[in-house]
Amino acid sequence: MNLTMPVVVGAVLGLGVYALVRALIPTKRSAIAQVARIDAMRARGAAYESARQTTKDTGRLGSLRADVGARVADFYLQQGWEQRSLRADLAVLDRSWEQFLATKVLLGVAGLFFGPFLFAVVWTLGFGRSPIIPVWLALVCAALFFFLPDLEVRRDAAEKRRDLRRVIGAYLDLVSMSLAGGRGLPEALMAAAEVSDGWATQRIRNALADARITGISQWQALGQLGEDLGVEELKDLSASLALVADDGAKVRESLASRAETMRHRELAEIEGSAGEKSQSMLVAQLLLCAGFLVFLIFPAAMRVFQV
Repeated sequence: MNLTMPVVVGAVLGLGVYALVRALIPTKRSAIAQVARIDAMRARGAAYESARQTTKDTGRLGSLRADVGARVADFYLQQGWEQRSLRADLAVLDRSWEQFLATKVLLGVAGLFFGPFLFAVVWTLGFGRSPIIPVWLALVCAALFFFLPDLEVRRDAAEKRRDLRRVIGAYLDLVSMSLAGGRGLPEALMAAAEVSDGWATQRIRNALADARITGISQWQALGQLGEDLGVEELKDLSASLALVADDGAKVRESLASRAETMRHRELAEIEGSAGEKSQSMLVAQLLLCAGFLVFLIFPAAMRVFQV
């Protein structure tokens, strides 16, 4: 038993060192992956320079965060870790990929110091004397702090995607009405996006405006926006518009039916959420009643058993 713990600790540490060395050694990539890496670095160059300019006046902490984020982003790029779902969540929230990575790393480093600090507090209270405990606490806290931003981003992105889907349903109705008024499809798409100044319609309006500059069709721009934000409704809309773009009547019917389907889906989600909340309230009421019954029965039961 005395030899088991050192062997287990040594095996875990050796496995961690091996995994770290494997992660630091760049893996061999194909020519396609190399070209994609060069294109991604070229596209990220302008964004990184603008981020450095915006963080230049925020002091040393801002510049340190920018440098750490750029280095970690380069490391992810070298290893081929795309993290597409996280990038889509950050695109929905309009947050920088480099700043997100810097936050993860800095929180992980803070967790390394928080674990031993927590052990020192517990040790002063007289609990825990093993020297292995602070090492495990440091690793666990570092891992926990490192993945906390992921949970926050996924939660916030899910909420904003729900709002975006509601806006898309209303947007499709507006496009359908514009088509019924005699406008063409490109004019109807842009006119419907100019009705509101919300963040969702601004994203759609910017995508349509960029389509005019780049020379692609507006439904292709909507599909690219759906790909970047991880919204399947926009990608399906792009595919359907590409099939019936030359027939105004079919476009109008397709948009109207798609908007109706999205409203029914949203209504079903709202009803399901309301049912879950009512069930949770019912469980809370039952627990409250059970506690009240225990409070009433306990004194009488104590008297009976004492007799």
